[in-house]
Amino acid sequence: MSTLFDPLRVGALQLPHRVVMAPLTRNRAPGGMPSVLMAEYYAQRADPERGAALLITEASPIAPLAHGYLDTPGIHDDAQVAAWRRVTDAVHARGGLIAIQLWHVGRISHASLLPPGEQPVAPSAITAASKTFTRDGFVDCSPPRALRADEIPAIVAQYRRAAERAREAGFDAVEVHAANGYLIDQFLRDSTNRRDDEWGGRVANRCRLLAEVMRAVAGAIGAARTGVRLSPVSPVNDAALDSDPQALYAHAMRELAPLSLAWVHVVEGMTGGPRELAGFDFAAMRAPLAGSGTAWMVNNGYTRSMALQAVAGGAADLVAFGRPFIANPDLTHRLRHDLPLAEPDRRTFYGGGAAGYTDYPALA
Repeated sequence: MSTLFDPLRVGALQLPHRVVMAPLTRNRAPGGMPSVLMAEYYAQRADPERGAALLITEASPIAPLAHGYLDTPGIHDDAQVAAWRRVTDAVHARGGLIAIQLWHVGRISHASLLPPGEQPVAPSAITAASKTFTRDGFVDCSPPRALRADEIPAIVAQYRRAAERAREAGFDAVEVHAANGYLIDQFLRDSTNRRDDEWGGRVANRCRLLAEVMRAVAGAIGAARTGVRLSPVSPVNDAALDSDPQALYAHAMRELAPLSLAWVHVVEGMTGGPRELAGFDFAAMRAPLAGSGTAWMVNNGYTRSMALQAVAGGAADLVAFGRPFIANPDLTHRLRHDLPLAEPDRRTFYGGGAAGYTDYPALA
């Protein structure tokens, strides 16, 4: 019987235990450029025994049109690659492993964050009843335009190139963000994808972007260094549930299983909210991956006891913790010894400097 603190081989990565740091948007990359402060932040959580077995970075836009929040770090030009290299070097100096999360926000954006004259893009021209973070604080999302079919292959190519740039920047792996109501998730759900071409309509068409992106990324850097994040029943960012999420994600897993990805990272329930939604069967979703070698990573409000039980019972191979890592750079040490956890200051989650970012102490 495995435990949360046993080592595990995940694709090309040998992890010392099963505690992963989940992606956390912190908006501390001025002008989209990874900062020196970010290098310190990730390095603080990189100790392989006391911190995360694997760090997954905040989501990183793959192209100028992929941005949707102020001061999020891109991975689409040479300067960003060089700046990310400072981060990966700092993590590796501590003996840690780090993956970058590749991001296209789709309609969850604002025109002020995009190149001049551009507007957000989406599978269908449906404005999100949601907000995004700009220089003026949280504001309503801008109306999107529907992507033309001939534009979509270029987006697949942007994911591929971003994965290649990630390896150039020193990342050990990448995770494709296909969750939380962003572009790939918008294509998956029939609530946000009203297309009647080969990218919409029946389930296989709506899964096409996910499948093509994952094949492209795995083909570029190797499936053993490629993961994906999914959120089947999370309604965040105005992502109303698909009419049949169980059938949708069963098909998606059948598409992904032959790739033998390093991991599938699943948000159980609503991101940052209730875990039990819509009676979704996550075990059934996982079933098509049997024999693929793909690790199953779970996420959403896990406590120590829940994480221990999930791994011991075989419901998960890895457990990703988000907010607990903000205030506890040595989270694994605290979980291993059942020590108290510090509470993060919510006022400093998004934007700012070192306060609430790099000033949380580890235990002596």
